[in-house]
Amino acid sequence: MNVYTTSKVRNVVLLGHGGCGKTTLVEAMAYVSGLVNRQGRVEDGNTVSDYDKEEIKRLFSIHTSVVPMEWENTKINVLDTPGYFDFVGEVEEAVSVADAAVIVVSGKNGVEVGSIKAWELCEKYNIPRMIFVTDMDLDHASFRQALEDMTEVFGKKVAPFHLPIRENEKFVGFVNVVKMEGRRFIDVSKYEDFPIPDYSMENLKVARETLLEAVAETSEEYLDRYLAGDDFTPDEILGSIRAHVRDGGMVPVLIGSGLTGIGARMLLQGLVHYLPSPVERSVAGLDLRTNEIFQADYKEDKTFSAKVFKTIADPFIGRYSLLKVCSGVLKPDMAIYNYDKDTEEKISKVYIMQGKTPVEVKELHAGDIGAVAKLSNTTTGDTLSTKAKPITYGRPEISIPYNYMRYKAKNKGDEDKISGALAKLMDEDLTLKAVNDTENRQTLLYGIGDQQLEVAVSMLLNRYKVEIELSKPKVAFRETIRKKVKVQGKHKKQSGGHGQYGDVHMEFEPSGNLEAAYEFDEKVFGGAVPKNFFPAVEKGIQESVLKGPLAAYPVVGVKATLVDGSYHPVDSSEMAFKTAAKIAFKKGFMEASPVLLEPIVSLKVTAPDKYTGDIMGDLNKRRGRVLGMVPDHKGNQIIEADVPMAEIIGYSTELRSMTGGMGNYSYTFNRYEQAPSDVQEKEIKERAAKVEKIEE
Repeated sequence: MNVYTTSKVRNVVLLGHGGCGKTTLVEAMAYVSGLVNRQGRVEDGNTVSDYDKEEIKRLFSIHTSVVPMEWENTKINVLDTPGYFDFVGEVEEAVSVADAAVIVVSGKNGVEVGSIKAWELCEKYNIPRMIFVTDMDLDHASFRQALEDMTEVFGKKVAPFHLPIRENEKFVGFVNVVKMEGRRFIDVSKYEDFPIPDYSMENLKVARETLLEAVAETSEEYLDRYLAGDDFTPDEILGSIRAHVRDGGMVPVLIGSGLTGIGARMLLQGLVHYLPSPVERSVAGLDLRTNEIFQADYKEDKTFSAKVFKTIADPFIGRYSLLKVCSGVLKPDMAIYNYDKDTEEKISKVYIMQGKTPVEVKELHAGDIGAVAKLSNTTTGDTLSTKAKPITYGRPEISIPYNYMRYKAKNKGDEDKISGALAKLMDEDLTLKAVNDTENRQTLLYGIGDQQLEVAVSMLLNRYKVEIELSKPKVAFRETIRKKVKVQGKHKKQSGGHGQYGDVHMEFEPSGNLEAAYEFDEKVFGGAVPKNFFPAVEKGIQESVLKGPLAAYPVVGVKATLVDGSYHPVDSSEMAFKTAAKIAFKKGFMEASPVLLEPIVSLKVTAPDKYTGDIMGDLNKRRGRVLGMVPDHKGNQIIEADVPMAEIIGYSTELRSMTGGMGNYSYTFNRYEQAPSDVQEKEIKERAAKVEKIEE
């Protein structure tokens, strides 16, 4: 592929609902642009962007892939992203380096949850966008309905450029709403002039009115003229479109079919003519030598800097760091410096990735997207620059995973292999986290949703030949007491020679501090227990609170006071008094009304108003206490509640089901609280074997 300067580059991310046809559209664009000589199909597993075995097996995108293509002497880097919500981290990485977006909407299904989320993401990052309504060749596809939905949901920014022409229920052409001219398709990428059919006039009137409203919204002068009944000339419309698509004030709507490739040519033209190059975007980092802002702004004449937005760590493809050049020019044999890892490496070659295929290029100019191989110390989010002028850019904002499951190796001895394989998966997907929960002696796998965790399990098997099993995780309960008791703990043993003797009288009561396991004090009078044995008594308490006598969970909130005891001048020892303290602790704890405490989290659920009733009803079933609701001024309510941690497991799937995918949640640990009696009984019964093991 040729080398392109900054002004001749377009970085476009494709967004939309899962299954809306993004990958199929990318394939059509690749075919029309000449990148491939045969259009692949998702069902056949031969598309450029869905190359991973899991994607081919499941028939949907899991990773973001980059497909650069050439059109009208311009390089268009198309970032094909997953549509399913579990893989939102991949989408966020792509959006962080995109200069514009195409939101793909199915003409059959219309505006879906994924379409709305895509729009919100563009608003968040202030990205200019276009909408492509695909599936126009399918039965029951309705552009008019889709347009009405888009105008209602997205507002009057939406400007339809095309209107479909149908003959015998087949999609055969389109009306150019800007020029008010008809076109009939000759083949995939060609069309001819065609009179506008009479039956299209009614829909054309609606589409034209929507377009003129969008133009009128771009300036006060145009709005006044529109309200006065004046029409706009084609040149005025085109001029307004060019100016205001790039600043986000207008969103063109194009139509076509990814499956047949029809409309891909108009889309490619639209990307080149209407969407901005990196020259029109800005980016700033921090110069770490001077601690001043480095205004990179994709200038080719500045020192080299780039940000790594994605990592590929596939055993079949190799390890590649995908990057966007923010300033300067990246060339082979350059020494690049990673400030985050304090490493300098010399790169041998520079690539662009066409899906899974690396293509060597002579250089990459500012604003372009490419890849570097085998940077072992570089991870997603790192900044690459020169050692003489180290620069750093902000890391992409990636969603935090809250959904988790316990995992175990299926085959003994695979733990190290699994750890290494998971590390590679986590390099690729920042929303996947493996955590070692030492307290409950379990390993946990965190993700956005259950589907993502299921895919991770499958990847471990197919890529790295290791198997794990997922199961419900254990919850970290605590044990404490509710009343004050006084007990004796006596350890006496005679076995010839020196015996063992330790005798303590102790009081146990709630300390009132659940942050600390125990507090120790002594009130011994008259030397009943020599001072040199006090540390041994505390050591006995310290060891006892690690696993309580009720259900073998850690103990919190206990105050232990040594008040009396006795000793033997020969047989008493530190070990004997430590054992006596343990005996006293177990006896006193079980007499002091012991209870189990469960962790409570502060939960925040964000969802549209209409779902709040269902969500609060569900939280009540989960033993949650709703504390209140506050609007986010975007049509959503933020519901705040205290919920037991045990009831949050699997909540992501339930919330998604309740809200049609529109709900999000987050939580933080808040406190421990006494568990209901039925929950305590169940836990104590299930943990009986562990308590017996401690006693042995």
